[in-house]
Amino acid sequence: MKMTTEEAFVKTLQAHGIRHAFGIIGSAMMPISDIFPAAGITFWDCAHEMTAGMMADGYTRATGEMSMMIAQNGPGITNFVTSVKTAYWNHTPCLLVTPQAANKTIGQGGFQEMEQMNLFADCVAYQEEVRDPTRICEVLARVISKAHRLSGPAQINIPRDFWTQVVDIDIPEPINFEVSPGGTDSIASAAALLSEAKFPVILNGAGVVLAEGGIEASRVLAEKLDAPVCVGYQHNDAFPGNHPLFAGPLGYNGSKAGMELIAKADVVLALGTRLNPFSTLPGYGIDYWPTDAKIIQVDINPDRIGLTKKVTVGIVGDATKVANGITSQLADTAGDAGREDRKNLIATTKSAWAQELTSLDHEQDDPGTTWNERARDARPDWMSPRQAWRAIQSAMPEDAIISSDIGNNCAIGNAYPSFPTGRKYLAPGLFGPCGYGLPSIIGAKIGQRDVPVIGFAGDGAFGISVNELTAIGRDEWPAITQIVFRNYQWGAEKRNSTLWFNDNFVGTELDMKVSYAGIANACGLKGVQAKTMDELTAVLKQAIVDQMENNTTTLIEVILNQELGEPFRRDAMKKPVKVAGIDASDMAAE
Repeated sequence: MKMTTEEAFVKTLQAHGIRHAFGIIGSAMMPISDIFPAAGITFWDCAHEMTAGMMADGYTRATGEMSMMIAQNGPGITNFVTSVKTAYWNHTPCLLVTPQAANKTIGQGGFQEMEQMNLFADCVAYQEEVRDPTRICEVLARVISKAHRLSGPAQINIPRDFWTQVVDIDIPEPINFEVSPGGTDSIASAAALLSEAKFPVILNGAGVVLAEGGIEASRVLAEKLDAPVCVGYQHNDAFPGNHPLFAGPLGYNGSKAGMELIAKADVVLALGTRLNPFSTLPGYGIDYWPTDAKIIQVDINPDRIGLTKKVTVGIVGDATKVANGITSQLADTAGDAGREDRKNLIATTKSAWAQELTSLDHEQDDPGTTWNERARDARPDWMSPRQAWRAIQSAMPEDAIISSDIGNNCAIGNAYPSFPTGRKYLAPGLFGPCGYGLPSIIGAKIGQRDVPVIGFAGDGAFGISVNELTAIGRDEWPAITQIVFRNYQWGAEKRNSTLWFNDNFVGTELDMKVSYAGIANACGLKGVQAKTMDELTAVLKQAIVDQMENNTTTLIEVILNQELGEPFRRDAMKKPVKVAGIDASDMAAE
């Protein structure tokens, strides 16, 4: 069939159900953006490509549907690097379309030329360049299929002079694939280990959320064994939060109950997780990973099995199918050993942690440091981060989707939210970029218009994405609610400074004259401040009403004292040693 290459490209997008594109308009992609409206594809013109990519990540994570990132070649495309690498470690299947400098001028150092394939080689699960206009549909279909199969972003690179070519081409059918149920022998071995276990524990990761029916399959297996279910760092939505077997998130500022329970395990089923380092690092002074336990690791990617922890049984497969396969082969007596004692221990451990978490008001200082004490004394009437999180929990709708940014105040909240279903908790993941909270929740709302959404960010991280306030007030953009924790500092780095650098606060202080609520109002949105717990609960409840009923976006600037939570990486920091010494007098004269 004769058509232009841009028509062929867009028809292939239609065949795969790709309805949303995020980026900034540019001449290199205008031949296809020009026909997006006719094709039923919405182009979301954002304020910056980095945050546009995070919107795409949020949309796909909230809906399970693939979205697209696209922008001008060169500087527009380079701005996607952070968000694409973020999507990679979030295991988000997104399509990255990178128009390239014209094929006939590549290598001449022309306007906006950049080697875009090498740029993303370490950021995508798959990449391919179109070598001939007649292959544009074939390559695009394969790239989309690879993104789905590898559960990550995939890149198609297209020289811009390949658009507007007339070609004789057929639109290929989407390339579907059946996910693996795991190897027969490995499933049998896992079932045998769990059948004999005296204290089995399940650790759910992102793969359980991504796999269709994964949470339900893990619930059935957990109930058969009466095994507590922990979830990985930033995957609080990987098991129903109201289930009696849910033990909470492991890792940084996670659930002490989950840590205490998994420490007792003799068999751990790590389901749909690569066992990332932040899901196994000590917390609250507890080195909880059970080094003598037998570990069953399930991951769709064989390269990640056994990468971070010693594994007894490795299973390459889909979390749902593997969990169902293990359940079907369990012995009739599986879980019987110590069942009642285990159930009672789960209940009492969870209850004790819930009471402790509710009673926590302030952050502790390490021996020899006094910053948190000084922060409380300096502003005795200001809320602490934990008081803010409790106020938020009082107002947050049960069905809400939330996003979290990187940073100290967001991290303090890791232990608080739980969810009845999956695809509810969007966090920046192990790449750890600042600026994720706002754009990802915008993307989620675009995909889930009937669900309340709340974004969270510290004031340092929010400053990186604040420019999107200039984009989202237009009529076609849906309303969201964004909370900014305003403590006027880069908190994680400041905690490092108190612990390892003798309160030498280099680059940690933010401008106290800036009002993010004021910026929101200047952008035609609604900006409010909250200074007490009651005030925060009230304004958040109203913001949700305004979001869902009045199509009004509200930014809530939460004024906090400067208390600082646990450092991110005790394992990676140590006191510096002075040998030669540094002195300003050694600086060369001007």
